[in-house]
Amino acid sequence: MAHKWWQNAVIYQIYPMSFQDSNNDGIGDLPGIEQRLPYLKKLGVDVLWLNPIYKSPNKDNGYDISDYEQIQPVYGSMAEFDKLLSQIHKHGMKLLMDLVVNHTSDQHRWFQESKRSKDGKYSDYSDYYIWRDPVDGHEPNNWHAAFGGSAWTFVPERGQYYLHLFAPGQPDLNWENPAVRESVWNIMRFWLDKGVDGFRMDVINLISKPAGLPDAPEPATYGLTEALVADGPKLDDYLREMNDKVLSHYDIMTVGEMPSSKPEDAINYTGLDKHELNMVFQFEHVTVAANPDPRLGKWNDQPVELPQLKRALSRWQKALDGRGWNSLYWNNHDQPRAVSRFATDDPKYRVRAAKMLGTTLHMMQGTPFVYEGEELGMTNVHYTRLDQYEDLEAINSYHELVDEQKVVDGQTMLKYLAHMSRDNARTPMQWDTSKNAGFSKVQPWFAVNPNYPEINAEKAVDDSQSVFYHYQKLIQLRHDSDLVKFGNYDEIDPEDTDVFAYRRHYQDQTLLVISNFTDQTVTRDYDQGHPTAKLILSNYDDDLGTELRPYESKVYVFKE
Repeated sequence: MAHKWWQNAVIYQIYPMSFQDSNNDGIGDLPGIEQRLPYLKKLGVDVLWLNPIYKSPNKDNGYDISDYEQIQPVYGSMAEFDKLLSQIHKHGMKLLMDLVVNHTSDQHRWFQESKRSKDGKYSDYSDYYIWRDPVDGHEPNNWHAAFGGSAWTFVPERGQYYLHLFAPGQPDLNWENPAVRESVWNIMRFWLDKGVDGFRMDVINLISKPAGLPDAPEPATYGLTEALVADGPKLDDYLREMNDKVLSHYDIMTVGEMPSSKPEDAINYTGLDKHELNMVFQFEHVTVAANPDPRLGKWNDQPVELPQLKRALSRWQKALDGRGWNSLYWNNHDQPRAVSRFATDDPKYRVRAAKMLGTTLHMMQGTPFVYEGEELGMTNVHYTRLDQYEDLEAINSYHELVDEQKVVDGQTMLKYLAHMSRDNARTPMQWDTSKNAGFSKVQPWFAVNPNYPEINAEKAVDDSQSVFYHYQKLIQLRHDSDLVKFGNYDEIDPEDTDVFAYRRHYQDQTLLVISNFTDQTVTRDYDQGHPTAKLILSNYDDDLGTELRPYESKVYVFKE
């Protein structure tokens, strides 16, 4: 296996709007990120991934971009971006930008020109988006958008509908048009020539639509539409062209967000002998508890069944070993807080549970991603009213499923939102015990989680037993150990409903990872009492051998 710098790296994801406000307007910004670089350096991460910071109307929190070469004014200026990039590099870290090119904003100049006419009479951009004539006076097909409603919106000026797999303000680009692709390559070169170190590519496997845009099977929920669109017929061609024209000319890292992709798809796009991307974000392990009613999709409030979770993670570990490379994550800006979702945020066990989850994930093969606040064990915010939410997906889903379709009652849907909403991850970063958790001196754009006096970075850095220092150890272990980085994966007792255990093998060593996912004491014997076994990490101060206390997680190394 050819070893690359990103295989040794740990990535820290920053949601800029919620990270640190430096000018007291209630919104996080680029100078705020710069202010916190010493904290991130102390944690030990190698790469910072910024969610979109481009100019945007913010209909979907920056994922609707109106100008790819301008900074969103509330985040700062291009000069402040250049200074931040320089400081990140001076701190020995790298920067990953979010590349959103499945769609743009409807305020982007390209779309404003494109909607003027369908014959190109007024514009060279008439074919930059996916336009279709009405069919019997209605939408061209039955596709459903991610945030509710039809995936099509009618524009009278053209007398046609345009496709938007997400919000109406996010029209899909027409990648069939070579001019569109060249425009994307130019955007990428603009940022890479500034010195950024790679891209996380938003829903990149949706850029190639199926020929003829056929109807989705009924019911036309987003999940089915997504599955129909994902990994389209020309995706390989587009990614190879991207690599040939742009990526291969820079020493960078690329990760493609690929909903609905399977391991064989990932190997196809990211194989170690391929020339496309380095790794993918897959969704299998974060969708294991989806509601059995297909109309509800991801919305549920059920605990994750451990055997399901293990099957999902183990499948990717085994399939990609020696052939591709995994991305490892529990949560991000689109997922609820990991400790609340996969373990518990009960104050009695929260710290141990957060450490346990970190250990379970970081000891696998792949590149770990830490989402802001995960290293503190930040929890879901547990909202109880719809007016407390900001996220378009949560609000639209409530109205569609409760008010319009009457699939579920309001109180049940509020429980589902509290468990699964993206807003859980978007509350401001909890820095200290001061007003607004040290995020801002004024009312933030979004309410701070009320538990910030107990869970915050200042307190964590002052406590040698905190989740922060456990993550610091996990990161250091990855940096120091080829066994952690490259060892192959061997699952243990996949149907065990309480304990997640696995082994990693590399050269003459074996790593044994044991994690109790319950609040009960259980007993498991995985030969951890062997004479060559050495305990190298635990979230308890002592080792009781085969006895596993609530949320206990420990890592052993054996000599073979």
